[in-house]
Amino acid sequence: MSILKGAALLVVLGSFTACGSDPKPPPAAPTGPTETPTVAPTPTPSPEKPDDDATRGQINISDEIRKACGISDADAYFDFDSANVQSEARNVLNKLAKCFIDGPLKGRKMNLVGHADPRGEEEYNMVLGGRRADNVQHFLVSAGLPTGQAMTTSRGEMDATGTDEAGWAKDRRVDVVLAN
Repeated sequence: MSILKGAALLVVLGSFTACGSDPKPPPAAPTGPTETPTVAPTPTPSPEKPDDDATRGQINISDEIRKACGISDADAYFDFDSANVQSEARNVLNKLAKCFIDGPLKGRKMNLVGHADPRGEEEYNMVLGGRRADNVQHFLVSAGLPTGQAMTTSRGEMDATGTDEAGWAKDRRVDVVLAN
């Protein structure tokens, strides 16, 4: 029995001394020159197929909204791997905001659904689709649309159907639809 008690005492004493040690100091900051991160080049459209521009995506306004607001062409684009609304979108989005502020759809709500092409990780594409929808919402709010009138969501790559450059460009979009 005394051997068992002695072993137990050693275990208890060992645990006290292990808990009482000083924590390790944090690693020292690196010294010397550091490398500046490089930026990957932006993809360029294929010169052989000018209509297959993989660097663009679109804002897709539902027919119901286009008819009510008198929007005939919704050529608003996103760059590849980007959520920035392009300058071509400004006139269309300003017209859309005005229609929902004091036009035929005054007071109605819209849903902005962001999408991405399938060439990234699923989680990344979900976030990217959300950023695209949020950026369209931000632009509309800056044009005077009340904040609660446009809700955003993302489908990421879930609805992507493209298999080539032209199809992937259509996958990079924000759908604008009337909310129920």
